[in-house]
Order: sequence, then C-alpha cells, then structure tokens
Amino acid sequence: MAKLPDGIELSKINPKYLHSNSTSHVWAFGAFAELIDNAYDPDVDATTLEIDIQKVGNMQCLTLLDDGVGMDKQKIKKMLSFGYCDKDTYNNGESYKPVGLYGNGFKSGSMRLGKDALVFSQCSQSACIGLLSQTYLEAIGADSVIVPILEYSLPDLNRKNDRQCLNNLEAILQYSVFESEALLKGQLNALKSSVTGTKIFIFNLHRLQSGKVELDFQSDRKDIRCPDPYMADTTNLDCRPVEDVPEYKRSLREYCSILYMRPRMKIIIRGHPVKSKYVSKMLYLTEDHQYKPSWMGRNDKPIKIKIGFSCATDCNENYGLMLYHKNRLMRAYERVGYQKQANERGVGVIGVVELDFITPTHNKQDFYRNDHFNSIMSALATKLNAYWNSKKEIQNNDIGKLPDWTWVQCDQCNMWRRLRTGTDGDSLPKQWFCYMNKDAQYNRCYEDEEPDAPVDTPRRKANNKRNTEPLSQVR
Repeated sequence: MAKLPDGIELSKINPKYLHSNSTSHVWAFGAFAELIDNAYDPDVDATTLEIDIQKVGNMQCLTLLDDGVGMDKQKIKKMLSFGYCDKDTYNNGESYKPVGLYGNGFKSGSMRLGKDALVFSQCSQSACIGLLSQTYLEAIGADSVIVPILEYSLPDLNRKNDRQCLNNLEAILQYSVFESEALLKGQLNALKSSVTGTKIFIFNLHRLQSGKVELDFQSDRKDIRCPDPYMADTTNLDCRPVEDVPEYKRSLREYCSILYMRPRMKIIIRGHPVKSKYVSKMLYLTEDHQYKPSWMGRNDKPIKIKIGFSCATDCNENYGLMLYHKNRLMRAYERVGYQKQANERGVGVIGVVELDFITPTHNKQDFYRNDHFNSIMSALATKLNAYWNSKKEIQNNDIGKLPDWTWVQCDQCNMWRRLRTGTDGDSLPKQWFCYMNKDAQYNRCYEDEEPDAPVDTPRRKANNKRNTEPLSQVR
C-alpha cells in the first residue's frame, strides 16, 4: 500500500463504490441531468449536446456528444476521479452559473445508466481516451478504482509507446466496445469536425430484474422514455397516482425542455432537436414579485418570483412551482397553497423561482427540507394564493391565450428574442434565426438578449386584440 512520507496511509476507493454511489439517482433521468450539466457548464461551454443510441458490434450504447472545449489528460483524469470540482472559478455573469458542486456528477450519472463508460475528448492541444469501467475493475480484482487513460498528440494522433501506454491501451481494447486502436482513433478523428469536443459511450446498460433494459428506446424513435418513473422517483413527498405521472417523468425530451430556467445549449435527442421551454417567458397575466426572508443577510439579494397562467394545452395537469438552483431544475410543478386542494383553485398557475442560496440534495433532484426551505415555500404559497384571488376572474374571461410576450430561441446563437405582440409561437418556422426578428435592435446574433418587459406594459390589451404593432410602439 502506498504511503505518504510521514507514514500515513492513503485512503482507497473500493470499486463497489461506483455502484453504491450511483444509487443516489433513483430516477434514470436524474442521472442524465448530471451528464447534461457537465456539457452545459461554462468551463465546457458547449453550444450543442447530442444524445443518441448507437450499436457498436453487438453492444447497444448510449452516446453523448458535445462541441465544448474538450479535455486534456489531467482534466479527463479529474473527471474520472472523485471530489475534483473547480467549476466555481467559471462564472459568465448572473445568468450563466456552473451547476456542478461536488465533483461527482459524471461518476454517479454514468454508472447509474450503465456499468461502463468510455470517454473520447479533444481539446486544442491533445486528444484523450479514458475508461471508467466496473466490468474491468471486477475482472482484474482491483481493490481501488483505477482508470486507464490514453493521450494522443495532434494533429497526427501519435502516442507514447512505453509500457504504461501499452497497458492502458490493452485495458481499453479488452474492456470497451472498440476492439482495435484504429477504431479508437476513428472516434477521435470524428471529433475534428467540431475542432474540440467530447463524446461519451455508456454501455452494459442498466437492466431491470426481468433482464430487460430499463430505458425504452422503442416506443418513440425520437425520444428515450422511462416506462416506470413512478417506481423510480421516491424523492417527491407529494407522490401522485401512477396514472397521473407527468410527461416529463416519462419522456427525456420533455424533461430536457424544462431542465434549465434560462436555456442556452441546444439539446438534440436521437437526431431531433429539443424545443426548449423558457417557462418564465411562456406565461400570461404575469406578475413579478420579490421576497426576502428575515434570516437572509443584509447584502443578500431578495428572491425573484414570476407568477402567471400557463398557456399550454396541458395547463390543467402541469402547474405549480418550478424550482431552480443555479439555473438547473430541482423540482417541477410543485403544488402549493390552493393547488393542494381537490378543486379548481390555483389550477393553471405557474411560479418560477431560483433558490441559489438553498442547498440541493446530493442527486440534485430536490432541496433539503429544512426550516429555511419550508419558510420560503410557505411564503410562496401565500403569494400564489393571492395571485389566484386577484386574477381568477380575468383569467376565466381571457379568450385565445397567448404569452404576455412571445419569445423564440435563435438556432444559430441560442439567444432568445422577443417578437411582435400577438405573435403565435406555433406559427413560426421550425428553424428560426435572429435575422428574422422584425426588431432591428435585436436581429443580429452578436446582440445581447433584451431584458424582460415590465409587467405593467399594455401587452394584455394588445394581445387580446391580436395587435401586430412592432415592439418599439408598445413598450
């Protein structure tokens, strides 16, 4: 056993910990979220993430491909190790905060979805391959987690030929889905199309006790579905009946559409882009509120709350609070106040809140239910009830519901642009770009996003009349 110079023994991480650590994700989509976060965070800075199913030989693999900055050998080693997290050093402003906290997301997420993961990554200086494999560790009888890593120089993909590199290559070829180095280099060459990026293969996918693969790839060829989410997610204290499970629990596409409060990265599932939902910009009769608990510090900013009615066709099912932490969804459609009653009070009302100062649970699917969290939820319930009391009559008489403002995401720069009043989002083309915006101030990809409009604008009157005046005339 290796020892420090003073004789103090090093701790080890038993390979069995890879499995036990992954069980924090009782819901498969929670594991996906960890992997998506890794691409989304500003240290990777990916604009696109592709999630797909790929057969390599006789093995079915989940793949995740991003066009981020890639990783060198040291970074890929840290990603495959435990407890390394320097994401807090990356911050591109209030609207782009890193989600990572514990340096554990890749390990827990990938090992929840399958027993083994192979990572290909190319940065500006080099290309690397790393293997995190329970199958490999079990086969060699390892008493600690070890990760074979190969490093190649660019542009010719040459590597060292010493014993250490050969051992790493042998392990990767024997225990991954690729049987030759030429096939490995083929994957690295494929990354050159985006200059830098990372592709992850997850194989030996998680199976149920029946032996069937847990995730459903057959029901919808444009989606990945979770057929039994009501059995998997036990974190919700207000569990719904099986027949009332919301679609985002069953559909990865639907879950990804609401995963971020301010969507930036384009997510593509099985070759088809996800239509992101900027929930706070998809409401009507919206109100902005602020709330600052007495126990918050003097310099702490108050909580911003946006409340409004859903315009969606499923508004009688999907309503409640959307709770985010550092832009990432923690709980969706959390019903509070009137919404917990068996009547129509509060139905269709959505509140969007970002609680950055509340600690999320280890699996990032909820918040710790302490006194601070409970006091905030109580205050939010009071505000939601008051909103319903003041707006219910207006809402009942509102015909032809459209959001207070129609926003659309550019397929080139991923920025969100506000359109003319009365614009129906369903009438827009499948691909929309900034140059299509009628507002000349915000019709170029290099322009920053327009701030939210004040809630007291004459939008509601213009909306009901289907006014088509440009934004500059209704601000």
